[in-house]
Formats: sequence, structure tokens, C-alpha cells
Amino acid sequence: MAKKNENRVRVTLKCTECESRNYRVEKNNHNTQSPLVLNRYCPKCQKHTEHKESKDKK
Repeated sequence: MAKKNENRVRVTLKCTECESRNYRVEKNNHNTQSPLVLNRYCPKCQKHTEHKESKDKK
């Protein structure tokens, strides 16, 4: 039996316009190997923009 969420990874989404990191989501690396790109609302830009997967800052 597989472990729960063993393929899931937490990624940070970064706004393409203002470069602010607004969202943290999980993605399944087994199904989605390409970088994640979603249209989300950016509070800093105050509009919907494209958000791309970025490396986490720790």
C-alpha cells in the first residue's frame, strides 16, 4: 500500500508582473512534471495575473 501523499510536493507561486510570492499549493510530481502556471489574483497588483512555480525561500 502506498504512503499517503508521497508524490505531493509543496510549491510557491510567484506573480509574473510584480515578482511577489503569493500562494503555496501542492502538486503531484508523478502526474505534473512541468512547472505549474495558474491565473490567480495578486493583491499587490490588484488584478488577476499569471503565477508561475518558483523555488522556495527557506
